[in-house]
Amino acid sequence: MSCASEPRGRALEALADPARAKGAIRRIGEELGVHPEALRTWVKKAQIDQGTRPGTTTDQVQRIKELDKEVRELRGANAILKSTVSLSIAAQCERPSR
Repeated sequence: MSCASEPRGRALEALADPARAKGAIRRIGEELGVHPEALRTWVKKAQIDQGTRPGTTTDQVQRIKELDKEVRELRGANAILKSTVSLSIAAQCERPSR
């Protein structure tokens, strides 16, 4: 586990313990030096990724970002191709017939 994800993992493990549930987010956040809202976000994401809460998983979000990037690139390529075809057609129309 990386250094950045270590507090997150410890926090999620602590929150999974039912004996520590009441007021857990604030208390565990203080123990780990993590803002309660950040911890709440981590918990929500973990629950979504585990399938215990409805929502878009981390993997799905990443895939959507990749597809959005691909769409932008393809639209740019299509725009270039369309302008090239338009210029080619215009050049052919300007040539004198034989």
